[in-house]
This record gives sequence, structure tokens and C-alpha cells, in this order.
Amino acid sequence: MLYDLRAVWNWRLCLLFFELGLWRAGVRVLYTVIWVQHVVNWVPETKLALKKRWVWEINRVKRLFVTILVIMGSSFSCLSWASEPTPWQIGLQPPASPTAVMIDDFHDILNVIITVITVFVLGLLLYTCYRFRESKNPTPSQTTHHAGLEIAWTFIPVIILVAICIPSMNLLYFADRTDNADMTLKIVGHQWYWEYQYPDHGNFTFDANMIPEDEIKDGQKRLMDTDNPVYLPTGKRIRLLFSSVDVGHNWSVSSFGVKVDTWPGRLNETWVQIDKAGTYYGFCSELCGVNHAYMPIMVKAVPPAEFEAWAKKAKQEFARLDEPDTPALPTVKVAQRITTK
Repeated sequence: MLYDLRAVWNWRLCLLFFELGLWRAGVRVLYTVIWVQHVVNWVPETKLALKKRWVWEINRVKRLFVTILVIMGSSFSCLSWASEPTPWQIGLQPPASPTAVMIDDFHDILNVIITVITVFVLGLLLYTCYRFRESKNPTPSQTTHHAGLEIAWTFIPVIILVAICIPSMNLLYFADRTDNADMTLKIVGHQWYWEYQYPDHGNFTFDANMIPEDEIKDGQKRLMDTDNPVYLPTGKRIRLLFSSVDVGHNWSVSSFGVKVDTWPGRLNETWVQIDKAGTYYGFCSELCGVNHAYMPIMVKAVPPAEFEAWAKKAKQEFARLDEPDTPALPTVKVAQRITTK
């Protein structure tokens, strides 16, 4: 008696993911359920079906088992659908740029390859321990080599590595830089805040500091919100330039697939195209001193028209910060306040 997955409501739950637009979570849950479908069908029901009630019990256990997996898969997938870290998050944050989508897909491919290799090696070890145990093989084999096996375990890993290398190199070159950028944002790391420059919109500059805990207002997030969030337009190719004035930092926003070092005297480059409006968070990912943990990144992606209106207003608001090498007083105050805590 085969287990018909289509007759169970779990299948409808998988389809619900697609209807809600969570296609990636739907695919993962669907693959999991199909895989479990094949696994549970390995149960030798012909032996257990000696009594009819046993067959009913087996199918009941199968349905319960698949139900639990679907609920766990859907819960874990939904937890990761946020533009910020969430409690008990499992998996990557949802991609909001073409680069992040490619990273997420590459991550899924690697997970499949790693799982297959791990299961194969584990199964081989278990089989070897059982097949060649001392009770069955009192006299060990004196085989010293096997040309066929040695060729196989040399060339098969090479083929696997080449198969991994091709999409990996494609992703690296894709995320490297863009020649047709619609605008440029320069990011400069400081101890312990970020400086942002908009050379294509009046060349204004401002600093973004973490909001101290005693100044957090309703709706703001502790250790994540900044006093001056970065505004970027959606649907535009944005060139990102990175540098630093003191030590090494790292500007990292997971939803953009961007994680680039900033070093004094060096200019690094990448690009991003934000496909979905919203607020995105990141952090400095390079140990840079005592307040390394207090360098959040807050990016607000808005439609192009709203961005142009903000840029026109920001050009006037931050005009006094256009002079280079002039630190902003609020930055010093916040840094000192955090240091003294």
C-alpha cells in the first residue's frame, strides 16, 4: 500500500507557499516532502501488513512524520524572511538584490552536494564497519592497492570541485563591479561609525551613528537603528566604493549580498541593485576595536522619486559636512558615551 502524498493536506500547504509568493520556501519544503515520501516508502510493508491494522498504523505514522517536517520547514523558512536578523532564525536572510539571489541559489546547491557526500561517506563507513567486522573477518585482507578505486577517488572529487568552481567564479565576477552604474555611494569606515558620501547628488556627506540605548524611541531597534539612515533608490544599479580613515572595517548587509572590507589608503568596489523597497540592516563584520559591535548599518530603499526628493533635502541639511577631515561633533559624543559605559 503506497502512501499517496497528493491525498494529504500537507501537499496543499506546500502549494500555499507558492500562492503567497514564498516560492523559495515552497520549493525547499516540497523537495523535503518528496524526499521523505521516497524514504518512508522503503518500509517493508509487505511484512508489516500481516495484520490490516498495522498498515493503517504505518500510514498514520507516515502522515504524522511528513506533517511535522512540513511544519518545521515552513516555520524555519518563514523565520528567515525578514530584512533583519530575527530570533531563532535558520537560513539566510531573504535576498533583495540579484547578487544576493545568486548567493542564495549557490548556497542551496552546495547544501545538496555537501549532504549527498556526507550521507555517502557515512553510509560507506557504516557498511565497512559492519561488513568487515572482526567476527566476520578474523583474517584481514592483505590488499595494498586498487588501481580502479584510486583513479575513481581522485577524479570524482576533481569533477565535483570543478562543478562547484564554475558557478562560484561566475558569482565572483558578477558581484565584482559594474560599468553602467546609475549612481555612486562612497562608504568610509571610522572608529566607530560610518560616513556616507553622495558624489552624484551634490557631493554631500553625513555620518551614521548607532542610536544610544538611552535615546531609543518607540519603533526603533536596539543596536541596529542609526541617527542618519542611508537612502538608496530601488531598481537602480548603484556603485559602492569603500575606504577607511583608521583601521580595517567591513560593510556587510546580508540581504544585498554585500560584504566588503574597508581599508585605509585602499578603494574597494562592488555594486548593488535593490529590487524591493524596505529597511535593511547590517553590521561591521571586521573586528575594529572596543566598539566594533556598535557600528550598525541602516539602509532605507525607496522608489526613485522619493529618493530624489530626499537627496535634494539632504543636500541642504548636510551641506556643513562637505569639508573633508572634519569630524562631526555628534559622532564624537556618541563614541565617547559608548566607550564610558
